[in-house]
Amino acid sequence: MEQFSGLFLEFIRDWGYVAVAVLMMAENACIPIPSELILGFAGYLIFAGQMDFVTVLLFGMIGGLAGSIFAYAVGHYGGRPLVDRYGHYFLIKPSHVDIAQRWFDRYGLKAVFFSRMLPVVRTFISLPAGFAHVDLKRFMFYTIAGSLPWTALILAIGMLLGKSWQVMLVVGHQVSLIFLGVCAVVFAALYLRYRHNKRAARAQEAD
Repeated sequence: MEQFSGLFLEFIRDWGYVAVAVLMMAENACIPIPSELILGFAGYLIFAGQMDFVTVLLFGMIGGLAGSIFAYAVGHYGGRPLVDRYGHYFLIKPSHVDIAQRWFDRYGLKAVFFSRMLPVVRTFISLPAGFAHVDLKRFMFYTIAGSLPWTALILAIGMLLGKSWQVMLVVGHQVSLIFLGVCAVVFAALYLRYRHNKRAARAQEAD
């Protein structure tokens, strides 16, 4: 995909929001186009005053959701045999699908949420969700919930880096892991606070 990077950037520069939606749809449909490339460059264009943050975020989310639903449908109706047989035509590696499958096997539908913040897995997690025939509405909910903060974060970093936005292509994976770690800490803190408040409420009722 690296040899097409220049074409992708020209596509975004010429077609703006529509290009962001199309490329994010392709990325989430398991075509390995780095989201850091798409959103990082879009963030730079926001920095340069050529695009609007909210509009890019909206188009990126719409494209990403459409691509995720497409990949889910492929997994749902075609199953793993279809992906293994024809996936190489779309640069889909069985090893990448295996990684996503292990995540889904371990965490179930929650993996759809958390994997949106991880390299490689976020591109392919829709396939095992389709293989498992999970509820489409719940799949869409977890997809949106996981994709929204990630999309906003990469756009914001692209804006902050400005002309140096291509640094995202080098450190994007590390950013993913750090972001996931922060999310895990936040969720753990909220859960512990919830349990503490629940125990306190029970203690008051007992009194």
